[in-house]
Amino acid sequence: MEKIVFSILRYDPEKDKKPHYQDFDVEIRRPGMMILDGLNQIRWEQDGTLAYRRSCREGVCGSDGVNVNGVNMLTCVTHITEVVKKGRLVIQPLPSLPLVKDLVVDLDDFFNKYFTVKPYLISKTPPPHRERLQSPAQRKKLDGLYECILCACCSSSCPSYWANPEYLGPSAMLNVARFVEDSRDDGADERLDMLEDRIGVWRCHTILNCVEACPKSLNPTQAIATLKKLLVQRRF
Repeated sequence: MEKIVFSILRYDPEKDKKPHYQDFDVEIRRPGMMILDGLNQIRWEQDGTLAYRRSCREGVCGSDGVNVNGVNMLTCVTHITEVVKKGRLVIQPLPSLPLVKDLVVDLDDFFNKYFTVKPYLISKTPPPHRERLQSPAQRKKLDGLYECILCACCSSSCPSYWANPEYLGPSAMLNVARFVEDSRDDGADERLDMLEDRIGVWRCHTILNCVEACPKSLNPTQAIATLKKLLVQRRF
């Protein structure tokens, strides 16, 4: 039976002075095994202390983002055979986020930035008797924007996010674009004002790491470019 080495960053704040790597042999017991299957095999059969997040196993909840061989991804939707190099996977927690234990990071700052951009419809008109309707064309403008699952893979792959702890990051700004494009929303100016700042869109240097890391194939860089264009157009 084929075996793959999972080299995992381990850290227990109660007993370790600093993080270190530990190797585990994972047996490929069936075709199509995901990285999460390998982590489960380790935790259930070799070391029950290994800490990592998981939930839906379908790439929907976004809880299981990690860095594998240098790229951020979700363990539940990534086949081991797609990313293994020379029989080994090097698995680390998402970069730049405070480490809690093993592969678990503190996401408070990431979600606080998401909440900062007011990720909900802002309406300045009285609600109709039924729902607020959109035309098919208006709804289509949201494609590629609303599917974000808040896994933090994009923001934690961004060098600008690493360099400036106050930078909102690609995930928060993708969600700004989602509401700015929404025909039912009246908060575009309010949100754009937030981004006309040193921690806003101008901090993006179009490095594109966020595009590579997004497990939903979204394009935060393009969304940020659209926001930059809107900010410039407001000046004239």
